[in-house]
Amino acid sequence: MFTGIITAVGDVVAVERRNGLIRLTVESPYDPAGVAIGASICHDGCCLTVVETASVKGGMRHVVEVAPESLALTTLGNLCEGGKINLERALRAGDELGGHIVSGHVDGIGRVAEVRADGEGWRVSIDAPEALAPLIAPKGSIAIDGVSLTVNEVKGARFGVLLIPHTWNVTTLNRLKPGDAVNLEADMLARYVSRILSARAH
Repeated sequence: MFTGIITAVGDVVAVERRNGLIRLTVESPYDPAGVAIGASICHDGCCLTVVETASVKGGMRHVVEVAPESLALTTLGNLCEGGKINLERALRAGDELGGHIVSGHVDGIGRVAEVRADGEGWRVSIDAPEALAPLIAPKGSIAIDGVSLTVNEVKGARFGVLLIPHTWNVTTLNRLKPGDAVNLEADMLARYVSRILSARAH
């Protein structure tokens, strides 16, 4: 489990395609002594397992493998060497829950419709997949590329969020532009309520 509070922006240093999957090598300021093989780290909203680690100056380098299903359902297949990626270590018992509960299981890919300045912040509008739209509600929570955000407005399948300067500066969301694809994970409560209502309807 995660909280949607990004703890580092990693540098993608290698992308290797092998037997239908992708091996991503990422450098970050994390302490390698605290990241075990098999640990879970959220990468742009997608929970992945660390399979290799190494110390580097100023932090660590780790490797994760992205399976075909994850490649089909997320934007991770678009990553290139030299890219940036939002990272979050798994939630530990006793940690502060600053955002909302994020599973690291991406529900769908959204498309950025608009990015515009609004005072000191930035408003971002995103078109969600039709199937995901019913799970997105005003004042509800959503994870965009792993970042926990509050939904400000919803119109059909399009919704908007407001990024404060801190979030804009410490995540990769400051690189977004119209047409970009983003990983979306709906609030877990909305997901289960939808499932219950669907089951009752049948």
